[in-house]
Amino acid sequence: MKKIAFLTGTRADFGKIKSLLRILEEDQDFEPHIFATGMHLQQKYGFTVMEIEKSGFQHIYTFDNQTPQGTMDLSLARTIEGFSTYVNKLKPHLIVVHGDRVETLAGAIVGALNNILVAHIEGGEISGTVDELIRHSASKLSHIHFVSNASAAKRLEQMGELSESIFEIGSPDVDIMFSGNLPDLAEVKRYYEIPFEHYAVAMFHPVTTEFEQMKTNAANFVDALLKDDTNYVVIYPNNDLGSDAIFEAYKRLRGNNRFRIFPSIRFEYFLTLLKNAEFMIGNSSAGIREAPYYHIPTVNIGSRQQNRAIHEDIIHCTYEATSILDSITEAKNKTITSANEESFGEGNSASLFLQALKGDTLWQLSNQKQFRDKT
Repeated sequence: MKKIAFLTGTRADFGKIKSLLRILEEDQDFEPHIFATGMHLQQKYGFTVMEIEKSGFQHIYTFDNQTPQGTMDLSLARTIEGFSTYVNKLKPHLIVVHGDRVETLAGAIVGALNNILVAHIEGGEISGTVDELIRHSASKLSHIHFVSNASAAKRLEQMGELSESIFEIGSPDVDIMFSGNLPDLAEVKRYYEIPFEHYAVAMFHPVTTEFEQMKTNAANFVDALLKDDTNYVVIYPNNDLGSDAIFEAYKRLRGNNRFRIFPSIRFEYFLTLLKNAEFMIGNSSAGIREAPYYHIPTVNIGSRQQNRAIHEDIIHCTYEATSILDSITEAKNKTITSANEESFGEGNSASLFLQALKGDTLWQLSNQKQFRDKT
């Protein structure tokens, strides 16, 4: 039986890997283990490790990677230290990391320097800010790549990655999006005490490379929401540098009956809310990925998702309050047609993932990283 160690640091990446964990847990050839850290262990963000535990997975290890300084570089260092101790006890056959968080980079570093195969999910994608640097760095430290589409695979090959190390499986969250097991809207509204008949979803994250402007940008965002007349379900930002400016701006929403604000929302419940929303607003990847699959308009603010996949359902605007308000009006009046979207899979990522792990090619890949010149 092969031990597979998954590292998760946020509510978002756990949603992405959940279907992969589930299919391995049901297979006698594999034993999945979860190393939960980052935002999962912070009360401020809803202590979402409880959602991992409620999912019923057998092997869960928790580690608090926060430091008094709260900086990303020190969180990276602490995660490396904790995860290294963990894997040297567990001795997994494979480490699985996802996306572009500092926890992702920590997992890839530990695997690469301890001669353990590392698989990176959703590498080869492009985005704005420091996230892209982290994503590509994690890819270069990883031996195996589970990508969302052919475009991502091509970029990894341009980076010198071996074509035989790249497996196109789609985006694993699509498995859950169309699983047929999502809760109905009435249950979600009851659980989270959301009184609105009609609403939009708002998620605004800090942009680390724009730290000096975050206070102004967050204030503009809140200004626009207050001037609009829509009901909003607001979900806390992630814990990157600059999040304090967003929390400060959100104080102005407190007590306003048009807003329900949550530290976190369970992934399946979030998908139901998104699927039934009038539109989504902010700079979350959910507005770029999940919303277009449900043909929900997205108001995408600023540079955080710069260069990511373009969909006709996405309205881009600046950080200026007037630009945000104009885009909200456009979203409300937008008629959704068949979106010209870049594919992120057909909802069978977990089965394709399992198929790759059961095959011989993956396990025959060398721990010694190679660079292949583009011909």
